[in-house]
Amino acid sequence: MTTPDVGTDDEASVTIRCQDNASVGVRFCDRFSFDADSVHYAVELQAPGLTARVNEVVAWIWDSDLTAFLEELAADYRGWGGERSWQTNDRNLTVSAVFRSGGHVGLTWALRPWPQATGGWGASVTTWLEAGEQMTSLAADVRAFLAQEHQ
Repeated sequence: MTTPDVGTDDEASVTIRCQDNASVGVRFCDRFSFDADSVHYAVELQAPGLTARVNEVVAWIWDSDLTAFLEELAADYRGWGGERSWQTNDRNLTVSAVFRSGGHVGLTWALRPWPQATGGWGASVTTWLEAGEQMTSLAADVRAFLAQEHQ
Protein backbone atom coordinates (compact mmCIF):
# COMPACT_ATOMS: atom_id res chain seq x y z
CA MET A 1 0.00 0.00 0.00
CA THR A 2 1.36 3.42 -0.87
CA THR A 3 0.41 6.76 0.52
CA PRO A 4 1.37 10.07 -1.05
CA ASP A 5 1.55 12.32 1.99
CA VAL A 6 1.48 16.08 2.26
CA GLY A 7 2.32 17.16 5.78
CA THR A 8 1.28 20.32 7.54
CA ASP A 9 4.39 22.06 6.19
CA ASP A 10 3.46 21.03 2.61
CA GLU A 11 6.48 18.72 2.44
CA ALA A 12 5.64 15.96 -0.01
CA SER A 13 6.49 12.35 0.78
CA VAL A 14 5.55 8.83 -0.29
CA THR A 15 5.16 5.99 2.19
CA ILE A 16 5.13 2.33 1.12
CA ARG A 17 3.74 -0.13 3.67
CA CYS A 18 4.02 -3.90 3.43
CA GLN A 19 0.55 -5.41 3.02
CA ASP A 20 1.64 -8.42 5.11
CA ASN A 21 3.04 -6.33 7.99
CA ALA A 22 2.16 -2.63 8.18
CA SER A 23 5.04 -1.96 10.59
CA VAL A 24 7.46 -2.56 7.69
CA GLY A 25 7.77 0.37 5.34
CA VAL A 26 9.77 2.75 3.21
CA ARG A 27 9.39 6.52 3.07
CA PHE A 28 10.63 8.94 0.40
CA CYS A 29 10.84 12.48 1.79
CA ASP A 30 12.81 15.74 2.07
CA ARG A 31 13.12 16.28 -1.67
CA PHE A 32 15.20 19.18 -2.97
CA SER A 33 17.01 20.17 -6.15
CA PHE A 34 20.06 22.26 -6.96
CA ASP A 35 19.49 22.32 -10.72
CA ALA A 36 17.34 20.88 -13.52
CA ASP A 37 19.60 17.80 -13.88
CA SER A 38 18.89 16.10 -10.57
CA VAL A 39 16.53 15.61 -7.67
CA HIS A 40 17.85 14.81 -4.20
CA TYR A 41 15.74 13.10 -1.56
CA ALA A 42 15.91 11.06 1.63
CA VAL A 43 14.85 7.42 1.98
CA GLU A 44 13.85 5.95 5.33
CA LEU A 45 13.35 2.27 6.15
CA GLN A 46 11.24 1.13 9.10
CA ALA A 47 10.70 -2.33 10.57
CA PRO A 48 10.38 -3.67 14.11
CA GLY A 49 13.75 -2.88 15.71
CA LEU A 50 15.06 -1.02 12.64
CA THR A 51 15.09 2.58 11.53
CA ALA A 52 17.55 3.57 8.79
CA ARG A 53 17.87 6.69 6.68
CA VAL A 54 20.00 7.95 3.83
CA ASN A 55 19.72 11.71 3.60
CA GLU A 56 20.81 12.29 0.04
CA VAL A 57 19.79 9.86 -2.67
CA VAL A 58 20.22 11.45 -6.10
CA ALA A 59 18.04 10.91 -9.16
CA TRP A 60 19.75 12.20 -12.31
CA ILE A 61 17.62 13.00 -15.35
CA TRP A 62 20.04 11.08 -17.59
CA ASP A 63 20.18 8.04 -15.35
CA SER A 64 18.02 4.93 -15.17
CA ASP A 65 14.77 6.03 -13.56
CA LEU A 66 13.22 4.35 -10.51
CA THR A 67 9.74 5.21 -11.76
CA ALA A 68 10.40 3.48 -15.11
CA PHE A 69 11.52 0.37 -13.19
CA LEU A 70 8.37 0.42 -11.03
CA GLU A 71 6.16 1.03 -14.07
CA GLU A 72 7.69 -2.00 -15.84
CA LEU A 73 6.93 -4.13 -12.78
CA ALA A 74 3.35 -2.84 -12.70
CA ALA A 75 2.93 -3.59 -16.43
CA ASP A 76 4.06 -7.19 -15.81
CA TYR A 77 1.29 -7.81 -13.28
CA ARG A 78 0.90 -11.39 -14.52
CA GLY A 79 4.34 -12.18 -13.21
CA TRP A 80 7.90 -12.98 -14.18
CA GLY A 81 10.59 -15.44 -13.20
CA GLY A 82 13.65 -14.61 -11.15
CA GLU A 83 14.66 -11.32 -9.64
CA ARG A 84 14.72 -7.87 -11.21
CA SER A 85 16.75 -5.05 -9.73
CA TRP A 86 17.47 -1.36 -10.03
CA GLN A 87 19.98 0.92 -8.30
CA THR A 88 20.94 4.56 -8.18
CA ASN A 89 24.05 5.64 -10.02
CA ASP A 90 26.05 5.77 -6.79
CA ARG A 91 24.42 2.54 -5.50
CA ASN A 92 23.21 3.92 -2.15
CA LEU A 93 19.65 2.75 -2.95
CA THR A 94 18.92 -0.62 -4.54
CA VAL A 95 15.49 -2.12 -5.20
CA SER A 96 15.06 -5.83 -5.98
CA ALA A 97 11.73 -7.31 -7.08
CA VAL A 98 10.38 -10.86 -7.10
CA PHE A 99 6.97 -12.15 -8.07
CA ARG A 100 5.18 -14.79 -6.02
CA SER A 101 2.10 -16.80 -6.75
CA GLY A 102 -1.13 -15.09 -5.86
CA GLY A 103 -0.15 -11.93 -7.72
CA HIS A 104 2.18 -10.26 -5.21
CA VAL A 105 5.44 -8.42 -5.72
CA GLY A 106 8.15 -8.40 -3.07
CA LEU A 107 10.24 -5.24 -3.21
CA THR A 108 13.45 -5.32 -1.19
CA TRP A 109 14.63 -1.78 -0.53
CA ALA A 110 18.33 -1.68 0.43
CA LEU A 111 20.17 1.38 1.69
CA ARG A 112 23.93 1.46 1.68
CA PRO A 113 25.44 4.91 2.03
CA TRP A 114 29.08 5.22 1.11
CA PRO A 115 29.17 1.75 -0.52
CA GLN A 116 32.91 2.02 -1.18
CA ALA A 117 33.83 3.18 2.33
CA THR A 118 35.41 0.91 4.88
CA GLY A 119 33.12 0.46 7.86
CA GLY A 120 30.02 1.48 5.95
CA TRP A 121 26.62 0.09 6.84
CA GLY A 122 23.64 -1.33 5.01
CA ALA A 123 20.00 -2.04 5.84
CA SER A 124 17.06 -3.46 3.92
CA VAL A 125 13.35 -4.18 4.27
CA THR A 126 10.96 -6.05 2.02
CA THR A 127 7.49 -4.75 1.25
CA TRP A 128 4.87 -6.97 -0.39
CA LEU A 129 2.31 -5.32 -2.68
CA GLU A 130 -0.37 -6.52 -5.06
CA ALA A 131 1.07 -6.82 -8.56
CA GLY A 132 -1.66 -4.79 -10.26
CA GLU A 133 -3.23 -1.72 -8.72
CA GLN A 134 -0.85 -1.29 -5.76
CA MET A 135 2.23 -1.43 -8.03
CA THR A 136 0.61 1.00 -10.49
CA SER A 137 -0.23 3.36 -7.64
CA LEU A 138 3.32 3.11 -6.23
CA ALA A 139 4.85 3.95 -9.62
CA ALA A 140 2.54 6.96 -10.02
CA ASP A 141 3.20 8.21 -6.48
CA VAL A 142 6.99 7.95 -6.88
CA ARG A 143 6.83 9.64 -10.30
CA ALA A 144 4.84 12.55 -8.82
CA PHE A 145 7.22 12.82 -5.85
CA LEU A 146 10.35 12.94 -8.01
CA ALA A 147 8.84 15.23 -10.66
CA GLN A 148 7.46 17.87 -8.32
CA GLU A 149 10.66 19.89 -8.14
CA HIS A 150 10.77 20.17 -11.93
CA GLN A 151 7.30 21.64 -12.33
